Amino acid sequence: MVNKMNLKINLEYYPKLKDEPLTEDIKVINQNKKNWQHPFFIDTESYIDLEEIRSLSSRFLDTDVKNIIILGTGGSIQTLSALSHLAKKTIYPITSSRAVELNECLKNTDPENSVVIPISRSGETLDVNSTIGTYIKKGYQFLGLSSRGTMNDLLKKIGATILEVPDLSGRFAASITNVAIVPAFLAGINIEQFLDGLKEGYDEFMTFHPNPSIEFASFLYHLYQKGYKVVFSMPYSKNLEGSIGLFVQEISESTGKEGKGFMGAYQEAPLCQHSVLEYILGGTKGAVVPVIYTVKDDISDFQLESSIDYVDGKTAQTVVNYQADATFQAMIDQAVPCAKLSLNNPREQLIGNLVAFIQSTVYYLCLLLDVNWANNPKVDIGKKICNEALQNNLSEEQRKENRVLIAENKFKKFFE
Repeated sequence: MVNKMNLKINLEYYPKLKDEPLTEDIKVINQNKKNWQHPFFIDTESYIDLEEIRSLSSRFLDTDVKNIIILGTGGSIQTLSALSHLAKKTIYPITSSRAVELNECLKNTDPENSVVIPISRSGETLDVNSTIGTYIKKGYQFLGLSSRGTMNDLLKKIGATILEVPDLSGRFAASITNVAIVPAFLAGINIEQFLDGLKEGYDEFMTFHPNPSIEFASFLYHLYQKGYKVVFSMPYSKNLEGSIGLFVQEISESTGKEGKGFMGAYQEAPLCQHSVLEYILGGTKGAVVPVIYTVKDDISDFQLESSIDYVDGKTAQTVVNYQADATFQAMIDQAVPCAKLSLNNPREQLIGNLVAFIQSTVYYLCLLLDVNWANNPKVDIGKKICNEALQNNLSEEQRKENRVLIAENKFKKFFE
């Protein structure tokens, strides 16, 4: 059993694991780690050159640059989202050609006060390539993060500065490569503190011995064996939502293969108390694992003025944390297996700790399930279908006809 108290990230969960199953899980983890590639993400130094980043980014650090426009999706944006609340400049995450976000960005920025950072390891990401031409035509300045492909060729044609993206699994690689570090640096985020916190986290969590991360993975794994399939995160601070988005992607894409794994999901809290808590407490049991996230000293916290005497004078986050603890206790009272993760604050170093905790936990969980933590082979199925439909200019009706034919074949006796 883990007795060590982590003073920066505190894990609390129920029902508690006994020593024996945790010890057995650590044996399985150590045995199965030989089946899959080494966890490259624990190397926080080899894949980035901070001096190169400073040198090549220097011309974008002018005070006139107020907006950082990120063209990227999935692993290319999630880690930066975990840090975005610390930005000194406005970050516009353009994850696709959805009209609302794209229009808002183009309306509120201009080429003189913005830098566009397209990110794609392959250079063939449709969500990036479908929007990049619009910014090129309007004369925006670019700093590309790419190594090859169509996007790389486009950037070279306009003489853009380009930094390399290593051929690594994106969702795990962003925190230790140019993918997240370059835009974070340009946005005024303290990347040194983040990387220090990341390394500090891995030094504790990636020991393959009892620690909070390996214990959390073991807790989730034993619930999985009992039939639980969804991990529902409830972040009680806006400043934690980016990190939770990373967790949702990593647990879903990494564990969800070979007919195994968890689905990650989240909704901001305490809003989720009014939308899904009834289901968690009174609905189908044995399906969802709720996980609460809180922060003790939040950024921009302040004292409330209230007509309720026991609220007046308390800080805004303090009242929210009371709600979090009450919800946690209610879950325990209704015999719902659940967990709570608490941070002292959501600044760079502790966000680094949290990212290390998330990635270590997902890695351990994959080893317990004995699945490849680094790949996501099924994602390309939809990409191929979309690209072929666009290339052939298939109408909406033709696309529906294709779905009908496939469904008739795949679900012949599904409801019989």
